[in-house]
Amino acid sequence: MFNWYLVYSKPRQELCSLENLERQGFECFLPLISVEKLRRKVIVVVQEPLFPRYLFIRLDASQEGRSWNPIRSTTGVSLLVTFGQVPAKVDDQLVEIIRSTVSDASVRQRHFEPGELVRINDGPFAGLEAVYQMPDGEARVMVLIDILSKKVSLSIEPPSLSKIG
Repeated sequence: MFNWYLVYSKPRQELCSLENLERQGFECFLPLISVEKLRRKVIVVVQEPLFPRYLFIRLDASQEGRSWNPIRSTTGVSLLVTFGQVPAKVDDQLVEIIRSTVSDASVRQRHFEPGELVRINDGPFAGLEAVYQMPDGEARVMVLIDILSKKVSLSIEPPSLSKIG
């Protein structure tokens, strides 16, 4: 009888844990989402775990199943999540919902969201508040600023902006 359980990994070791557990023949699932990050003054899309430090593992709960002891000593793994002495079971339907939701994902988390209030930190418009509109090519974004009571579009580099609030 197979059930899903949770593995708690060491910080930023989810992929290492996943790889090492799968090498040992365990069935695992690490839900990843696409996130926009600002790296070297450019917005890039990277894959990050949906639940940092957690991954799902499918294990045989019957006596005939293989030993769970190697899980704790696997590189990247901190522990198997338990409630007291009992491993925390995760419902199969929940895992399937997460699988289908993650597989449908495009970019889930953006660095800036359209309509978000931002502050310009550099250049001739430094200190002004603006409204983020959209990406504009590879290394620039469009914002709206208020000049003389009129909304004006401005193309600017993302590192020049910061979120307000």
